[in-house]
This record gives sequence, C-alpha cells and structure tokens, in this order.
Amino acid sequence: MLKGKKAVVTGSTSGIGLAIARQLAANGAEVVINGFGDADQIERTRSGIETEFGVRAHYIGADLSNGDATRQFIDEAIKAMGGIHILVNNAGIQHTALIEDFPAERWDAIIALNLSAVFHGSAAALPHMKKQGWGRIVNIASAHGLVASPQKSAYVAAKHAVMGLTKVTALETAGQGITCNAICPGWVRTALVERQIEALAEKNGTDIEAAARELLAEKQPSLEFVTPDQLGQAAVFLCSEAASQMTGAHLSMDGGWTAR
Repeated sequence: MLKGKKAVVTGSTSGIGLAIARQLAANGAEVVINGFGDADQIERTRSGIETEFGVRAHYIGADLSNGDATRQFIDEAIKAMGGIHILVNNAGIQHTALIEDFPAERWDAIIALNLSAVFHGSAAALPHMKKQGWGRIVNIASAHGLVASPQKSAYVAAKHAVMGLTKVTALETAGQGITCNAICPGWVRTALVERQIEALAEKNGTDIEAAARELLAEKQPSLEFVTPDQLGQAAVFLCSEAASQMTGAHLSMDGGWTAR
C-alpha cells in the first residue's frame, strides 16, 4: 500500500511509535525511527525492521524538545531517505500533579515535546510535501486532546493544542494532496501508563492487575487496553488513498472513553 513512500515516526524506539513504524514498514514504506534507549537494542530494532519487512530503516537520535534540533532532525531524515511523504508526530512525555504543585520545568518540558515538536516537525516537512504534491501528517494526540482529567494540566493543554494545530494544518494544505489528521488513543499499556498503574497499585495497596482493571473501569467502557498495533494500523489507513479526503479529523481509539 505504501511502497515507495518515505516515513518519519518520532518517539519510535519503543511503544506506540515503534508499532506505527513497523506497520508502515510492513506496508512497504521506508522509515526513520527516532528516540532514546540502549544503543545496541535500537540497532537490533532498526535492523530487524529491514530484515522482517524488506525496506530500508534508519535511526536518527535527536532531542525533539528543542525546536532547532527538531527541524534539523527532519532535514537529516530527508537526506537519509531522499525525501519525506509521511510524518507521524508521536513523541511525548507525561507528569501528574495539581496545578499549584506542578513544577514549571515539567510544564515547559511537556509543552516543548508534546506540542512544539509537532509544530517544528510539521513546519520542516511541509515544504517538501507541498513540492511533491503528496503528504500525510499523523499527530498522535490522546483522549486527553478531547476531554480532561485532574492533575494532567500540561498534558491535556498540549494535546488539546495538537488537535487545534491538526485542524490548521489541514486547512492550510487542503487541495494540495496533503492531509493532516490525529489519532486519539485512550489507555494503551505503554511504559508511561504502566507507571501510572504501579502508582495506583501502591496507593491502594493492590496488585498490578487489579490496579490496571481499576484504571480501565474509571475511563474506558470496553475495559480493554488499546494495543499499539491497532494504532499502527490506524496510522496506515490515514496514509492510504482511502483516507485521501479525510483531513483535519480525529480517530478516537479509546474503548468508548469520549463517547460518554
């Protein structure tokens, strides 16, 4: 489906980002993965994608909390692949605290990575997409881009802003062969969510699985976690010809969370 396309996925050395990169590669796209972690493991991941799917895969490490570094990263990715057709803005971090207790430096860090990196990455990629008359930007937002939860002020603010940026990008590129959409996951059992489960288990004096069930019951009516592979398949759809007239939209994959 995506043979010949060149894709960049931020925050993709593990979790949701890696699943998306793998699904894009499985559908024929050349990919650039990005993120932090053990160098040997990252190389195994990169080479594994090439071996399993028969496409070129690259790793470029960059600090996406810095705007100039983000733009340089996109430029390096374009040089490595010879172009860019798909950008998946996935990288993100989280911190929870009441507003009055929220450390200013954590606020700044979350806004920088979860929001500003989306802007800088898109700004660097769009001229190339416009020149070739084809592009797909997929922003990984969140159910928290549509609704709020206590103690997540920076994350909720950033994800709501990503939804607005998605719509502006869609309007500015309409009719140019480019789409920009957002995927809004609910609970996905990533390392980030696992830490929240562990904190809940410690708070309530329960085991991990009981805490996981409690977490789901509070928000997600399906009582099942969204899987990274499901999100990867959704990203592939948004990059397909079938979704060529879908832009400025969001796909909620939250087990009914935002349907309440």
